[in-house]
Amino acid sequence: MKNKADKLKDKFTGEFSKNAITVLKKRYLAKNEKGEIIETVTELFKRVAKNISEADLSYGRTEKDTQITAEKFLEEMLNLRFLPNSPTLMNAGRSLQQLSACFVIPIEDSMESIFETIKNTALIHQSGGGTGFSFSNLRPRNDVVHSTKGVSSGPVSFMQVFNSATEAIKQGGTRRGANMGILRVDHPDIMDFITSKKDTARLNNFNISVAITEDFIGHALKNEDYPLINPRNNKIVKYLNAKEVFDTIVEMAWSSGEPGIIFIDRINKLNPIPKAGKIEATNPCGEQPLLGYEACNLGSINLGKFIKEKNNGFNFKEAIERLEKKPEEILSYYLELIDFDTLKKTVHTAVHFLDNVIDKNHYPLKKIEQMTLSNRKIGLGIMGYADMLLKLGIPYNSKLALKIAEKIMSFIDEESKLKSEELGISRGSFANFEGSLWKERGFSAMRNGTTTTIAPTGTISIIAGASSGIEPLFALAYERHVLDNQTLIEIDKNLKNFLEDTGLYSAELIDFIVENGNIGKSYEEGPADLLPKDVHEYLSKIFITSHDIAPEWHVMTQVAFQKFTDNAVSKTVNFPNSAKKEDIKEVYMLAYKLNLKGITVYRDGSREQQVLTIGKATDKSSDNEQTCPACGSPISDSANNIKQVVSDKKSGRQIEPRERPDMIRGVTIKTTTGCGPLYVTINYDENGNPFEIFNSIGKSGGCAQSQTESTGRMVSLALRSGIDTKEIINQLKGIRCNIPYGFGANIIYSCADAIGKALEKSLSEQDHIELNNDTHTHAIQERGACPSCGGPNLKRAEGCTICLDCGYSDCG
Repeated sequence: MKNKADKLKDKFTGEFSKNAITVLKKRYLAKNEKGEIIETVTELFKRVAKNISEADLSYGRTEKDTQITAEKFLEEMLNLRFLPNSPTLMNAGRSLQQLSACFVIPIEDSMESIFETIKNTALIHQSGGGTGFSFSNLRPRNDVVHSTKGVSSGPVSFMQVFNSATEAIKQGGTRRGANMGILRVDHPDIMDFITSKKDTARLNNFNISVAITEDFIGHALKNEDYPLINPRNNKIVKYLNAKEVFDTIVEMAWSSGEPGIIFIDRINKLNPIPKAGKIEATNPCGEQPLLGYEACNLGSINLGKFIKEKNNGFNFKEAIERLEKKPEEILSYYLELIDFDTLKKTVHTAVHFLDNVIDKNHYPLKKIEQMTLSNRKIGLGIMGYADMLLKLGIPYNSKLALKIAEKIMSFIDEESKLKSEELGISRGSFANFEGSLWKERGFSAMRNGTTTTIAPTGTISIIAGASSGIEPLFALAYERHVLDNQTLIEIDKNLKNFLEDTGLYSAELIDFIVENGNIGKSYEEGPADLLPKDVHEYLSKIFITSHDIAPEWHVMTQVAFQKFTDNAVSKTVNFPNSAKKEDIKEVYMLAYKLNLKGITVYRDGSREQQVLTIGKATDKSSDNEQTCPACGSPISDSANNIKQVVSDKKSGRQIEPRERPDMIRGVTIKTTTGCGPLYVTINYDENGNPFEIFNSIGKSGGCAQSQTESTGRMVSLALRSGIDTKEIINQLKGIRCNIPYGFGANIIYSCADAIGKALEKSLSEQDHIELNNDTHTHAIQERGACPSCGGPNLKRAEGCTICLDCGYSDCG
């Protein structure tokens, strides 16, 4: 006779995608000392449920009570309705027992504080957490240091130290280090900070955001100067034009997606527990503003699991007619399809679970434990929003979707408060309840200082088979590269189920979607011979991706969820590659006007192009150039001062590198070097000739990564300038270093040698590579190979770069 858990296991096992299995095996399932997996997925969830339920024993519950609680937790996870953040899944019930995803650590203006924070950061990263910092309290570059009679090197230089420390720490073998660096817009070094990631090889373990003040926005709107204030003595040191500073933020965001912006005054104005302190920083993805030494304890509800089954089939004509009506006329129809009763049960169980996490957590620092227990913040969020809309048949970019978003999030927020109040009555309110917003609003008690956050769900959404957070789909179908020469077609499950249920599925239709990225924006562009016109009309409205959605809809979606979220919302506003800087600026201002707490943008392909960016040799702007910390003289940056024109000595003519298309196809070749696995992605032009390369040295980073990246830049420059590929190969092959790899004919002498041999291999196998002249195909590749698995399917969402093949995320 099977028990309840075994029945759930049977139902659950069949829901894993290949990606989910890959992620679980690589990062979540417990392993022994030999690296062998020693638990099943069901055992993983049982381990977590049992461990977290045991917190109830501290509040007068019996062993039998905790078993009932564990069953509730297990049921939610096994049915994939709720999953906690990754550290909880990885560590609960194991020796590490560090369960929080992120922390904010304060930095004061002293060498002792800076390096104490670096030490604490290392401990946190080693335990599997990410860190956020405000560098706003550090004195500016070239400011006096009285104790040594020297000068300060400034916040950006210390960020480099933090970056290097992060590079050196392997996060528990399961998560990489992730940081958020924040600087107030009125800090004297603000221009250095804004442009600090102009070279994408720098600060590659940091997301950066500018803390925008209300005062700054006012000056920017009036095109006025504003004061920069030295935090050492709070004195004004100079003035800058606010509009010009804002335009620089926009320009950098346009070119590389960073910096993001947070509205720091608004964050503090809306802080529900203002007496606990002033907020200066957020976690690595910006959705969790935290006080110094606070930790975030996050989890997400999978909205795609709360849609009722339809019993009356599907009628395309009726579905189209409904969408032509005003939202208020048809909203009730769609709300009846949502299972709010089950959603309420899941919300209450999830709040109970996350509150228990706070008590079961082994915090890396005593100060973190004290602060976290004082405010007991939890962040219940969502994933699968796009799945829910697709199941309901609602376009992501519609007023109806915004109404649904508000209804769903307001329900989750309200029910989370009711459960937190219930826990507050039975267990006691958080320490700073008196004087909090919740006390003012008439709650008799409140267990948690905050209850809702919409955080990135990159890897847990892969496990759940759900769309990420509140993001739209990134692709309807794409090629997933496995092993050396195999590719699998990955199809969005919602599209596949819909096509199969309606009898429309065909290999020809899927091939068309893979090649075009959509089903055709008009009937004439679409597969007219495969779909009736009314069917195409419906599908083209419902099954859309982030590339099909205007930026304004991304912002409005974030606004709809932010209205009913205590903390903030992790969301990327996607722009096409053709977007202008003014488009970015308009979205930033829209975010400000509509009361968002922060915003992140990404222009498609901008980071991919940034890897090959060639700096303007004539740019002598004092705000952008590097200077010697000792004498203040300019320092040459070879990566940013490569000349755009290559001289051909034989003919005396000038060779200009060809412009790069917005989209381009290629292959990734894996090889092993003395520095670790090297992935060489070679992209081809419309004639099938090598056009550019990207190199990634796995997880090694540091010097090896910078050397292989610089080699890739120079090789790409040569390829785009028409240099014979064989000549390039001859120059690279045979270069030696002191750590060769392999033996005999297979020996790899150096990373440069490996790149040359990979390029040579691509030429020898070129006859087997099928290229498509349509430059709009395979838009997923963002910036070369995944540094974890070498696959090319990277996407930018929720403020992170995520690999669709293995679940790697540069946000941890």
